[in-house]
Amino acid sequence: MLHLLTGAEGRGEGDGRQDVQPIAVEDLLGRPQRVLDRRAVTQLIGGSCVLITGAGGTIGSELVRQVAALGPALIVLFEQSEHALYQIDMELAEHAPTVPRIAHLGDVRNAEAVEHAFAQYHPDIVLHAAAYKHVPLVEANVGEGVLTNAIGTQIVANACRHHHVAVMVMISTDKAVNPTNVMGATKRVAEMVCQSLDLDRSAGGNAGTQFVTVRFGNVLGSSGSVVPLFQRQLGSGGPLTVTHPDVTRFFMTTREAVELILQAAAMPR
Repeated sequence: MLHLLTGAEGRGEGDGRQDVQPIAVEDLLGRPQRVLDRRAVTQLIGGSCVLITGAGGTIGSELVRQVAALGPALIVLFEQSEHALYQIDMELAEHAPTVPRIAHLGDVRNAEAVEHAFAQYHPDIVLHAAAYKHVPLVEANVGEGVLTNAIGTQIVANACRHHHVAVMVMISTDKAVNPTNVMGATKRVAEMVCQSLDLDRSAGGNAGTQFVTVRFGNVLGSSGSVVPLFQRQLGSGGPLTVTHPDVTRFFMTTREAVELILQAAAMPR
């Protein structure tokens, strides 16, 4: 939830405390949320084993929720954070108890761990959401960003090809377009890895894993979004920090972002 300053406190009167009124983050979208045609997605997911990397993150956990509603044979929650994995596993246990699931602690940077998971569960579809997304942090920790975003993607992609996964969707960012920062550059490398493997598939008569990349900009409320920062700044009385007063941002909701991922996975190629 976002908060707006209201009343005398919001004008800085009285004891100076901030009175904040919660509103839904989606109210900031300025348009109705779009709902995509889910028939093809349902046909793809229904009865399939779906492995989701970064399953405890903002995008990953929403992927889990939407995939669970489409009748998969099994969802593999692949996540390196124990706490995040526990949270999404317990949420599924409460809200989708009949959906078969595996909570698997693992790191995409560990090729042996990834190989073991793929050999054990034989996924049909892989949705690769695991990534480091915060530009300043990746800028200050270049090696870790490269290991997770670039090498981790290569490890997952190679496992997909080796185990004959039908389709892998790699979640990227608009910052991969002519990248000006390390995070964007690592995601561009990840894109190139998937593109090269898909070209190999095309050259071989379209046999093997299909590799798809989806780019996002600003997803409202996600861990990489500017909105949580604005929430904290408003709650403490401001000021709001912006990149530039004339900047224009284009937003989508987490639900829309995840529907786009699933739609991309189901598109015929």
